[in-house]
Amino acid sequence: MTTPPSEVQRREVRDARIRSAEMLARVGLVITAEERERVEVADFGLGELERTGLQLLTYVNTDRYCAKELVLFAGQTCPEHRHPPVGTDPGKMETFRCRWGRVLLYVEGAATETMEAELPAGSESHYTVFQELVLGPGEQYTIAPNTLHWFQAGPEGAVVSEFSSTSRDELDVFTDPRIVRVPRDPEY
Repeated sequence: MTTPPSEVQRREVRDARIRSAEMLARVGLVITAEERERVEVADFGLGELERTGLQLLTYVNTDRYCAKELVLFAGQTCPEHRHPPVGTDPGKMETFRCRWGRVLLYVEGAATETMEAELPAGSESHYTVFQELVLGPGEQYTIAPNTLHWFQAGPEGAVVSEFSSTSRDELDVFTDPRIVRVPRDPEY
């Protein structure tokens, strides 16, 4: 049985949805009132949304493809994870296209000598891949299935469009064992 959300948690989610809609509008992406209420506010079970978190708006997710908008507030980090194989499916392949701001993307490969991102304090040991790719507006990168990766917004925040094969977020494998990747209660 889950604990009902507190008023502080409800307010935090409501505020994050409003901020996300404002950031999407700044980029010229118009969303409906219904979509604004569907923005998923993911704090990954850590309760530190401003530092480790992500806001997602899923437009479509079928057994063949998925399209989402990812909204990251200034300095917000989506923790290290991978999209593992599921049955005969090799795992989610995803393309990130930066629409606004800057996103610092880290993938497997040779570590970048001087990293721009700041690891979330207290979670440093749960980050293991450090090849840095900096995406600005109009730039994109495709992440192969089952590849460890994590990303962080620059100082303004970032809006990233994600195009992928089927998304099974609940099956993502995180390096940090404390992570709980379950969407918050929609009643927030």
